[in-house]
Amino acid sequence: MSYQVLARKWRPKSFETLVGQDHVVRALTNALEQNRLHHAYLFTGTRGVGKTTLARILAKSLNCETGISAKPCGICNTCIEIDKGRFVDLIEVDAASNTQVDAMRDLLDNAQYAPTAGRFKVYIIDEVHMLSKSAFNAMLKTLEEPPSHVKFILATTDPQKVPVTVLSRCLQFNLRQMAGTSITGHLQNILSQENIPFEPNALHLISRAANGSMRDALSLTDQAIAYGGKMVNEAEARAMLGAIDQSYLYQLLEALLANDGSSLIQQAKAMEERSISFEAALNDFALLLHQIAVAQTVPDTVADDLPEREVLLSLAQRIQPETLQLYYQIALLGRRDIGLAPDEFAGFTMSLLRMLAFTPTENNKQATPRKQPESRNTITQTRHNTPVSNPTPPSRVANTALEADAAQEPNVLPQQNVSAQAISHDARSFDGNWRNLVDELKLGLARELAKHCELVSFDEHSISLSVPEAQKHLLSPNYQEKLNTAITQYFDKKIKLQFNIGGTGNTPAKQIMHEKAAAQADAEQAIKQDNFVQALIHDFGATIIPNSIKPL
Repeated sequence: MSYQVLARKWRPKSFETLVGQDHVVRALTNALEQNRLHHAYLFTGTRGVGKTTLARILAKSLNCETGISAKPCGICNTCIEIDKGRFVDLIEVDAASNTQVDAMRDLLDNAQYAPTAGRFKVYIIDEVHMLSKSAFNAMLKTLEEPPSHVKFILATTDPQKVPVTVLSRCLQFNLRQMAGTSITGHLQNILSQENIPFEPNALHLISRAANGSMRDALSLTDQAIAYGGKMVNEAEARAMLGAIDQSYLYQLLEALLANDGSSLIQQAKAMEERSISFEAALNDFALLLHQIAVAQTVPDTVADDLPEREVLLSLAQRIQPETLQLYYQIALLGRRDIGLAPDEFAGFTMSLLRMLAFTPTENNKQATPRKQPESRNTITQTRHNTPVSNPTPPSRVANTALEADAAQEPNVLPQQNVSAQAISHDARSFDGNWRNLVDELKLGLARELAKHCELVSFDEHSISLSVPEAQKHLLSPNYQEKLNTAITQYFDKKIKLQFNIGGTGNTPAKQIMHEKAAAQADAEQAIKQDNFVQALIHDFGATIIPNSIKPL
C-alpha cells in the first residue's frame, strides 16, 4: 500500500476529532440535534484550518443512514463513501478552476433533481470568492429558492470578495487559526500513535512555523520525518525550517544585561555568517521578550511542558519590567525600520546598540517590587523646584525617531537613571480634587479617559470613577491600564481603579468646557462694551464678527 501523508491520514472524520474550532462545532451540533437546518453555510478562514474537512463532516451528518445527527456512525455505506470522496450526492467544486458562468449553470441544472443515494444533495464549493460575477448571479437564484433536498456549503479564504447578496443568504462561520499549543498537542498525539520518536522542542518549532494552519503543521511534520530519517528532533527541524537558534537570542539578551557591546557585535557577526535573516531575528527577539514579560507578570500561565520554562522564569526575575518593555519597543521599531537602514546588519546592530544605550544602570538588579514609602497613608507629589543632582548624560539622550515613538507610547520607555536622581517628594493626602490630579498625571492617550471621568468615591487604596454614557467607548482595557499605571506611579503605591457608566457628568472635560464658554462670553461682552469698538460701530457702521473674538 502506498504511503499516505499525515494530513490525509489524520484528517478528522467527526466533530469530536476536529481540533481548535469548538465554537463552530457547538453551533452545528446544536442545529443538527434540533433539526434546525439551513440551506446554505459559509465557512471562512485562512488555509489549513479545517473548512473543507468541516464541510465533509457536515455532509456525513446530513446523509448518514442512521439519520440526521451530529454524530454520524462512520461505518454505513454513505459515511464510508463520503470519507473516500466518491459519494454520488456529494458534489465538490473548486471554484478557482471553475470560475465561468457556464460551469456553474451546468452544475446547478442538476440541483433540481432528487438525490440518487442520500437524503440531501450537498454542494461543497471551495474558494467560492474566485467565481466570476456572472457565475455568482447564476448561483444566486438557486440560493434564493433552493429545492428542499439541496444543501450548499461554501468555503473561502477571502469573504470580502463574496457578494453581499450571497453572504446574506448563508449562515456564516469564521474558523479561527489554530493555537500553537493545540497544534503541538495534536502533533504529539499523532506521532505517538505513528510510533515516531520526537523532541518536544521540534514540535514547538513546527507549530510556530505553521502559523495557525494544522494542515501546514502536518505537512511540515511529514517533511521533518523525511529530513530526520523517521524521527523529529530539534536540531534537524531548525535546519529544515531555517529557524534562528534560540541560543543566539539568549546570548544577545545576556550580553545586554552584562552591558557587553563587544559580545553583541560578535553575536551579530556570527548570525551574519550563518545567513540568518536579521528581520526574522528581531521578530523572534520580540517574541522572546513577550514570553519573559508574561512569565514576569503571570508566571502561572507558563506551560509546565514548555522547554524554555525554567529559562524564562529565571530571566523574568533578573530583568526590570521597565527594561523589558524598553527592549520590546526598540525591537519592534528596529524591525519596522530595518528596510531603511544601509543594510540589514547595520539595522540589526543599531537596534542592539540602542537597547544597550538606553539600558538603566540598575538593570542587573533583581526584578523585585519597588520599595514603598514609609507612610502608606500619604501620596507623594514631585516638586519640580528641586534641582536634579545628576542630569542625564548626552550618551543617554534618545534620537528623534525614538522620541517620536515614545510620545505615542509614554508608558513604554522608562526615565533614564531616575533612581539615581536626587528628587524631593512632599507627602500630602488626596483631597478628592480629581481635576487637579488629572493635571498632575503624566498621561498620553489615556488622558481623554481621565478627563471624562467623574470622581464618585475614594479611600486609601481605591478610587471609584464614573464615565458618561456618551464617552463609554473610552473604557478600553488599554486606556484603563495606562491610567491605573500613571496613578500608581504618582502615589507610589498600588491604587485600584473602579469604573462604572453614568454619574452626573461633572467631569474635568465638562468643567473645562463650561469655563471656556464663560471666558468666551466675558470676552464678547467686554468687546461689546469697549468705547472704541462702540465708536467704530456708530461712526463707520462696523460689525462685530463673533467667531473672531478669543479670550486672553
